[in-house]
Amino acid sequence: MSVTAHMDCDEAALSRLAAVLALKLVTGDCIALHGDLGAGKTTFARAFIRAALGEPEAEVPSPTFPIEQQYDAPRGLIAHYDLYRLSGADELEGIGFFETQPRALTLIEWPERAQEALPLDRLDVMLSAGATADSRHVALHAQGAIAARVAAALAPGQL
Repeated sequence: MSVTAHMDCDEAALSRLAAVLALKLVTGDCIALHGDLGAGKTTFARAFIRAALGEPEAEVPSPTFPIEQQYDAPRGLIAHYDLYRLSGADELEGIGFFETQPRALTLIEWPERAQEALPLDRLDVMLSAGATADSRHVALHAQGAIAARVAAALAPGQL
């Protein structure tokens, strides 16, 4: 099964989308966040993590320098990766990715740095400039078991 959706979102709508997904996705799910600098990857990740934690004001720093941040959420571990500084998939072993990913809900910024090592069953979130200066175009593509959960999040009345 696969699910694809496209939408334009302002920052508030992008945060709502992330929050709804946070309530539907589970341990072992992987979200790959694609987009140029400033596209909204970290905004999406912060909103997702805050919703999963149930703490709207939680401090969610960018993992650019530590590469990974972990959060103990009520429904399980969340691992937030920023692969920008990695040169390839071979470096994932050194940061413990392969041990953590199956037991965490994983968000990955700059996934193209290690695309070939990511799970095939995942949600790809592509963020780009939207129709207005304050909006982002969001393209979602989910395949595998995660697709049903993404479809439930996108159902009418959820956003």
